[in-house]
Amino acid sequence: MVPVRSVPPRPHVAPPPTSPTPASPPAEAEEDKPPAPTIATQLSKAEFAAAQQETNESLSIAEKNLAATRGKKLNPAQSDLVSKIKGFLKDAREAAKAGDWALARNLAKKAQVLSEELLRSV
Repeated sequence: MVPVRSVPPRPHVAPPPTSPTPASPPAEAEEDKPPAPTIATQLSKAEFAAAQQETNESLSIAEKNLAATRGKKLNPAQSDLVSKIKGFLKDAREAAKAGDWALARNLAKKAQVLSEELLRSV
């Protein structure tokens, strides 16, 4: 009798080709490059105002939750969560500064949700 496989075989994936690292381009070549374009969602005035308000509320809640955990002993998973929250907060502020309030709102909301999860676990 032949045993029956319950799991299909793993597909073979070729590793990506390795290429030698090119020498860094001269400094003036980088200065001549225009900045990368950003794609921002176009919002109506009402959506824009709502996104700003929601972003600011989420940022405030996330920062308050982070402050509540300061000075407490955190396990490695909780410390990792703190790093992720701080990253989302930083990215949300940068998006807001760039005027991309839809992205800022999404990032701030992620920071808020993770900070609430952190607060429950402490």
